[in-house]
Amino acid sequence: MKNILLIPDSFKGTMSSEQICTIMDRAIKRHYPDAVVTSIPVADGGEGSVDAFLKALGGEKRTLTVQGPFALPMESFYGVVKKTTAVIEMAACAGLPLVGDELHPDLTTTFGVGQLILDAAKQGCKTIIVGLGGSSTNDGGCGAAAACGVVFKDAQGNSFVPTGGTMGKVASIDLSKLDPVLKDVTITTMCDIDNPFYGTNGAAYIFGPQKGATPEMVKVLDANLQSLAKVIERDCKIEVQAIPGAGAAGGMGGGMAAFFGSQLQMGIETVLETVNFDKLLTKADLVLTGEGKIDGQSLRGKVVIGVARRAKKAQVPVLAIVGDIGDDVEGAYAEGVSGIFSINRLAVDFKTAKPRAPQDMEKTIDNLMRFTKRMGL
Repeated sequence: MKNILLIPDSFKGTMSSEQICTIMDRAIKRHYPDAVVTSIPVADGGEGSVDAFLKALGGEKRTLTVQGPFALPMESFYGVVKKTTAVIEMAACAGLPLVGDELHPDLTTTFGVGQLILDAAKQGCKTIIVGLGGSSTNDGGCGAAAACGVVFKDAQGNSFVPTGGTMGKVASIDLSKLDPVLKDVTITTMCDIDNPFYGTNGAAYIFGPQKGATPEMVKVLDANLQSLAKVIERDCKIEVQAIPGAGAAGGMGGGMAAFFGSQLQMGIETVLETVNFDKLLTKADLVLTGEGKIDGQSLRGKVVIGVARRAKKAQVPVLAIVGDIGDDVEGAYAEGVSGIFSINRLAVDFKTAKPRAPQDMEKTIDNLMRFTKRMGL
């Protein structure tokens, strides 16, 4: 075993992707000290995404003052990898933890996210990755667009920066004022959900309550999103309701597509393309991936399956190291997974298993390496 790729998802609430990579690497090197082990921590678009990309690819973190969730100045950041690719996590200036107990999705803004995007473009970045996740906002991405020059006007012709509570007042949208520095920039949005812009499965109804929206406020936010969608369709020539994932991050998924011409892409696909995963596979003997629980939902294209599909084309075996294994995972094998192994060594509940997870992970990898070594691999 000369070359091994590690690309696990985090075990939510238990171990980060970076921590898992460290554990796997240590167990592998115990048996294959000369192996080249490449760790690729997976970023899902939420908090920690910038650090994950920097860990995998190197680069630098840039800091600057932007508007926070309530439009007050705060220090935020983004990462630059491969010299001209910026990685932005919206949680860095519009995240839920930043509002504390002041949960007001009708008032919060994504304006700071737009400032990060604009700064990255002005610094010479030609590719910008925007991760959606952990937002405190429900403004349809209007704040970010306004920060980059898009003009929103009410029925009286007054320009303003819409929030979740005022989106319904948008009467016109002028994209021609978008800062020209963004003209030749490709923006990709990491989005792992497929919720629509509005409706009972949309941004307000599904995600509004966790941001502090009361049942009455949810109805207002949803009505405002519906109103905004009509103006977007007329002025931006795009039907955001038809875009899977438009409801992500308070409708910012739809806003990124409408205002920035951004493509919404599964997080793992963005990661794989950015790290040149297909090229790394040409030298790989084995890929280790994983997630907290693998089940039927995983087959929709989450980390394990996204990795396996590409590895299958390159004929590289993939082992999925997971916490729990559902009953409906047989489809994973057809996608390219060679084997699925649970780290759970004892039949205990999650509360008891959680603190054991790191050591159980290491023992599981140790056992697998003992086996491969015994087989002469």
